[in-house]
Amino acid sequence: MACRKLGSLSNAMWQRSSSCTVSLCAGLNIPAFACGSFASAGSTMNGQKCCKDGHNCGPTKILPANHNPVAAAVTSHRHQIVGKNRGEESLTKSGRAFSSTAPQINNKTYLWARYNEMKRLVHDLIPPGVCNLLNPSTIYANNEVNLEEVDIYGFDYDYTLALYSSALDEMIYNKAREFLVQHYKYPEEISKYDYIPNFAARGLHYDIQKGLLMKIDAFHYIQLGTVYRGLKPVPDDEVMKLYGGSNHVPLHQVSGFYGKGPKMKQFMDVFSIPEMTLLAAANDYFISNDIEYDPEHLYKDVSDAIGMVHIKGYMYKWIMQDLEKYILRGDETYAVLHRLASQGKKLFLITNSPFSFVDKGMKYMVGKEWRDFFDVVIVQADKPHFFNDCIKPFRRLDSNGDLQWDRIKTLEKGQIYKQGNLVDFLKLTGWRGSKVFYFGDHLYSDLADLMLRHGWRTGAIVPELEMETKVVNTEQYAQGLTWLQALTGLLERMQMYRDPESKKVLQEWLKEREELRAVTKNLFNPHFGSIFRTCHNPTYFSRRLCRFSDLYMASISCLLNYDLSYTFYPRRTPLQHEAPLWMDQLCTGCMKTPFLEEMAHIR
Repeated sequence: MACRKLGSLSNAMWQRSSSCTVSLCAGLNIPAFACGSFASAGSTMNGQKCCKDGHNCGPTKILPANHNPVAAAVTSHRHQIVGKNRGEESLTKSGRAFSSTAPQINNKTYLWARYNEMKRLVHDLIPPGVCNLLNPSTIYANNEVNLEEVDIYGFDYDYTLALYSSALDEMIYNKAREFLVQHYKYPEEISKYDYIPNFAARGLHYDIQKGLLMKIDAFHYIQLGTVYRGLKPVPDDEVMKLYGGSNHVPLHQVSGFYGKGPKMKQFMDVFSIPEMTLLAAANDYFISNDIEYDPEHLYKDVSDAIGMVHIKGYMYKWIMQDLEKYILRGDETYAVLHRLASQGKKLFLITNSPFSFVDKGMKYMVGKEWRDFFDVVIVQADKPHFFNDCIKPFRRLDSNGDLQWDRIKTLEKGQIYKQGNLVDFLKLTGWRGSKVFYFGDHLYSDLADLMLRHGWRTGAIVPELEMETKVVNTEQYAQGLTWLQALTGLLERMQMYRDPESKKVLQEWLKEREELRAVTKNLFNPHFGSIFRTCHNPTYFSRRLCRFSDLYMASISCLLNYDLSYTFYPRRTPLQHEAPLWMDQLCTGCMKTPFLEEMAHIR
């Protein structure tokens, strides 16, 4: 139904004016040439003319059902170019000069006329409801996946089966800050730096030697305006000087397989948010007080302090003492496991967390008999080493969580195992290839090896999707991004006007474009923007997400929206050299989620 409505809307827009393609195409990530090529005052299409005020003044031609408006527009545009070239050729051959009697419009006036026309179209042609296209419970596909072929489902525990409230971030930050002061003897004044919610974002890079937190895109370019030394942004010109006159970071510095090169560390999991915030706060203290320090030492000490929160069990103790405060949406976890098990799927759990912690959380979310859902349960697995070496053997735990000494020859349902390795896991279970689907939140530790080395299907849990989807669904974002894309198209098309007055106009447009970029970025996070995009390129995080996951979603409860025989098809987004068939983008993957009514009894 949604696609039919959009198809009708598309037909109506194409009949209305050739210019009408501009705003919608621009807002839907269509190559920019669509903006400039088809939007000109007084243009015609299919016998229909547009007056200067934008209203139809000629007969409307009804388009056939199989009409391809994009192809027609491109053909029409080519004919115009060919006609122009032929006219110029005949004038040259005749050797005569002709003067036009039509009134001449100066370039400045013409450019602003095109600008105003485009702005009016962007305002008028975003259809009602376009701001609600994305459903936060949708599963997004990087690769085609048929769930009917999947027999075995595996899960990480933290931020996969168990989602935690943001209150946990502040607790981790406060305890690590306490370790810095008391254990590492950092100045007491650092204790005055309170936790700043929503300062950092997942996927950022940290320059260990320079003490800079930043966002890097898929092509290893730093997004200017997102570089922070401490809690203060670093001016763009200073960033360029620090990196040798460029904002590009060389490949070898960021190309470590698990997100750490010799000089850069990428923070990839949700637990890293408090660590980034503490790094920024500690750096800010030394800089603000003009105290000399080594950023490398600070990085190591903060990293160790955060690690101590986990190693000494503080985080586990806080959660176990107040499960209701820290664990979110446990009933949805139960619903997912019950559904999979009731339809004959085999389930397994591989987590780095200890058994006592997992047991208490699973009893809270699923019930005392939670182990009945799982065919294999492995705790303290030491991922990612579990997936890429075969050194540690499996050990069995008794019902009290104490280690047993028997040799593990089979992995039995109802038993709990510790450590181990994937090589032995594959031998003992026989679970191989694409019939196995594993879900986790850490792209490197949970998913990378499984996809690249073993051919498992992988699903990334990205809780940030819920917030980002809400932003994308707002009218402010839709209008702002559509106008940003349209303005970019105008700049591309009109850059051949190079007289002094035209250059001033284009400079004004470029300035407005930068302001629009900043506004769009700030809708997500005022410091670093969206975790998925820089101004126009995918982020480095986004690149790894596409590389290491077949599917990604906000939580495993999104599985409840789909039948277990459902096939996910990735959207075919146009490459730069491909025709802008924007309906192809709209009709796959981002529309109304099927089986949504199954969520009604959960949420």
